[in-house]
Amino acid sequence: MRPVIADEFDPPFAVIEPDGQTIPFVFNVPHSGAIYPASFLAASRLDAMALRRSEDAFVDELFAPAVGLGAPLMTAHFPRAYLDLNREPYELDSRMFDGRLPPFANTRSMRVAGGLGTIPRIVADGQEIYRSRLPVEEALRRIEWLYKPYHRMLRQLVRRTAQVFGHAVLIDCHSMPSSSVSREDGAKADIVLGDRYGTSCATLLVNLVEAALRERGYTVLRNKPYAGGFITEHYGEPALGRHALQIEINRALYMDERSMQKKPGFASLSHDLTRVFAQVIAEIDGELTVRPIAAE
Repeated sequence: MRPVIADEFDPPFAVIEPDGQTIPFVFNVPHSGAIYPASFLAASRLDAMALRRSEDAFVDELFAPAVGLGAPLMTAHFPRAYLDLNREPYELDSRMFDGRLPPFANTRSMRVAGGLGTIPRIVADGQEIYRSRLPVEEALRRIEWLYKPYHRMLRQLVRRTAQVFGHAVLIDCHSMPSSSVSREDGAKADIVLGDRYGTSCATLLVNLVEAALRERGYTVLRNKPYAGGFITEHYGEPALGRHALQIEINRALYMDERSMQKKPGFASLSHDLTRVFAQVIAEIDGELTVRPIAAE
């Protein structure tokens, strides 16, 4: 029997394909979903605006022009506060649910302890989401009908890309609150690149992305405070020719974080990101090595 959840998010995600995939890249936006079902809002002690604090608002639009480079773009329609795709499938907090979780559930991870498991307990600013405990069956439905189909499709895109091109590069696209990137010296990062400290992606690729961003005037950090989550770690297997790089954009660059409205610089940032990856693509060959430059 088809559950209500399947109708609330119909479809639960989208894959925007180019006319033909011409580059070994896949762009993924797991946290920009902005459909908040009435049943979710009724179960929450927070209003929709408070729930949106966890959302990577408009990141799908920022990266949409990447499709024009010849790569598919995958985006979720359900919000991160409802189900977080950047977690293991069963990172669940037993305190949130009525009933017994499956024995294989990971109830002791640091992310669960912090309230940010697969079914989050809190939003980004620490407020509790739910009025009362959820039935365990509700958590399992979300995982079966949203999480698993999403990751099946993402794996399919990465696998197809690797089969066609010999390798695949997954760019996992996120945004971060401006308050999360201040440092002791007062500098602010515009963009944080996460490669799990060099384990999820060829260093060459990260170097090229960082250099292209810096050329355009952006302040770039690596792995601090975001090294990459489940997606980067799970899909990044450089030894097998599958690379995963997380990119976090400072929200203050493109939106008013209080009103959640786009700033005038939105289009310029989107253009810069597209040009960055166009430049990177032009500088790598099939083995993720720098193309030789002809002598002038």
